[in-house]
Order: sequence, then structure tokens, then C-alpha cells
Amino acid sequence: MGCLFSLLIVAAVIYFGVDVGEAYWRFYQFQDDMRQIVAFAPHTGNEAIIAKLRASADSLNLPPEAGQISIRRNETMLGIEADYYEHVELPMYARDVHFHPHAEGPL
Repeated sequence: MGCLFSLLIVAAVIYFGVDVGEAYWRFYQFQDDMRQIVAFAPHTGNEAIIAKLRASADSLNLPPEAGQISIRRNETMLGIEADYYEHVELPMYARDVHFHPHAEGPL
């Protein structure tokens, strides 16, 4: 009986943890897209970068706020960042988790 109860607890944690895990997985994918753009396209225009990242955010099913991307450029650096919240629900607990994907690198 103890083993069955332990197995039930593990299954419940996995079942309810998937929602939280998916939110963080999408964040890491979006931030990786930002890092790839910084690394491989420093001479690309801001409009093209924003269009690529908005398409990425849309394909990852991120909230619309993730499409509000800011780009900082100077003579030597390129920086990209965004801010958004994702609503995560657990049993008897719901929370908006703040995500701040960003990337910067040399031009």
C-alpha cells in the first residue's frame, strides 16, 4: 500500500508539474532564438530581428506581450530583450510567472 501511495504522489507531481515545465521550456526556447540572432545576424536591421522574434513567440504560443521586443545597439554591442508573464495553474494555486528573456553580444 505504501508503494502505491508513493507512486500516486509521484504521478500527481508529474501531472501538475507539466504546466510549469512547459512555461519554462518555452522561455528557454525563446531566449535561445534571441541568442542565435545576436550571434549570427548582428548586421540585420531591427525590423527584421523583431519580425523573426515575433514569429518565434507566436510559434511558441507565448502571450502577446512577448512580441514587445526592445533592441539596444551601439558601436560594439547588440542587445535584445522582452518581458512577459505566463499564467500557471496548480491545484488550489495559480500564479503569473514573470519571464525576461534577453541576449546580448558583440557586433
